[in-house]
Amino acid sequence: MDTLSAINKRRCVRGFSDAVPDDELVRTVLEAAVRAPSAGNLQPWHFYVVRDESVKQELATAALSQRHVSEAPVVIVVCADQDRSAGRYGARGRELYCIQDAAAATENLLLTATALGLASCWVGAFDEKEVARAVEAPKGRRPLALIPLGYPTRQRSSPTPRLPLEEVTSFK
Repeated sequence: MDTLSAINKRRCVRGFSDAVPDDELVRTVLEAAVRAPSAGNLQPWHFYVVRDESVKQELATAALSQRHVSEAPVVIVVCADQDRSAGRYGARGRELYCIQDAAAATENLLLTATALGLASCWVGAFDEKEVARAVEAPKGRRPLALIPLGYPTRQRSSPTPRLPLEEVTSFK
């Protein structure tokens, strides 16, 4: 699938079948994630691949009881390594660059999952401290996204409405 097709086909999916993506597919989406651009090429991200049912349940609870988090066969927790960015860029690296970089990696991950026929959802509503505790993230490794990953129970065909380009774009 080409890039524009993956962008246009990607949907947030919250219903997962029992089929489990194999390790090779999970590795492929992670390899795409680490190909994302990053400030100073510092690559300030870390990914926790969670398959353990009890940890997935902790993540779902931390995500304001969003059940689809625990129902997915795999959950990838995307973290920003704040210290890695701060080492070169100080406060701006800690507060902005590492977040931008991890977000770019997350989008690569989502688009690759779509291209491979996997379903995913970007979950951002969660208690960061509880997620960090669940995956045993060290201080300075900030959870930014939970990505439930698996095969969809059904394909969502209609795209989510978007604002018109003219409303969100200015040409100078």
